[in-house]
Amino acid sequence: MAQQRFTLIVNGQTHVIDADGQTPLLYILQNDLALRGARFGCGLAQCGSCSVLVDDREVRACITPLAAVAGRAITTLEGVAAWHARRRDLARVPDMHPVQQALLEAEAPQCGYCMNGIVMKSAELLDQNPQPTEEQIRAALAGHLCRCGTYPSILRAVQKAART
Repeated sequence: MAQQRFTLIVNGQTHVIDADGQTPLLYILQNDLALRGARFGCGLAQCGSCSVLVDDREVRACITPLAAVAGRAITTLEGVAAWHARRRDLARVPDMHPVQQALLEAEAPQCGYCMNGIVMKSAELLDQNPQPTEEQIRAALAGHLCRCGTYPSILRAVQKAART
């Protein structure tokens, strides 16, 4: 495994990382940058727990090699509120993304393991389509698994976030 130097732009901050280019982005985020929002779930891009935004699009960090995202804008759960503020040209960064706030108010998170992916995918969806239908929300979140089965609360929360 040959180490190389990569420049990552994570949550608006530039980081220089020395690692093998095939190292999963998730490992770099967790181990090198101490960011804990994206989580290791299945390791196969099937559950969505590891989701981040790369150039404003959801990707599964558990299977995305570091070399594939060098120099690109990466947003993690820790930076999603600031990402939202930039995208909406808000004067100040809110404490949470509207989806995060709505999920908390709906008491949707139980164990919380899936919430990173659900927040990231919902943020992407609302950025692209501020008023999605119920079917569009369901389709967007279809690849995100919630072990606790709080899908009805999650759906209501995303609908509420869309209204704000």
